[in-house]
Amino acid sequence: MAKSTSVYWNALSPESRERWRPVKGLEWMAEELTLSIDQVTGEYTRLTRFLADTTAFSGKCHPYPEEVFILSGRLYDAAFGIWLESGHYASRPPGERHGPFRTDIGCLVLEECRSPIAVVPNPSFLRMPGDQAIDSCLVRDHDEDECLEQ
Repeated sequence: MAKSTSVYWNALSPESRERWRPVKGLEWMAEELTLSIDQVTGEYTRLTRFLADTTAFSGKCHPYPEEVFILSGRLYDAAFGIWLESGHYASRPPGERHGPFRTDIGCLVLEECRSPIAVVPNPSFLRMPGDQAIDSCLVRDHDEDECLEQ
């Protein structure tokens, strides 16, 4: 099965506001919007929005590769000692630690996960008109201790 598809829509418009969800464990600091997902493999593309004046929050790693592209704002990654700003890109290998993070002005990140780990049904996930008729789901990360040692 392939990742879900949809017709053009504006993920950043006020009309799409109800589709954003708080990031588990980062409520009031970050929210996410799944753009597409493969329900069989769990591969996904999503936007993550870190809200302005978010103080340091924990670092993490995943047992799968991940690509990130900073669309706007800036985010400090303490693991690398760098402010990530609009245009920064990374293709992270499995087990690469990143964070803790903080942001002063907020940050919008495009994430793509190529080999996710778990797919959890979520019937409350909202779809836009024109989306393929598929069961909805969210991706849930494994615990950090499952990451490769650095």
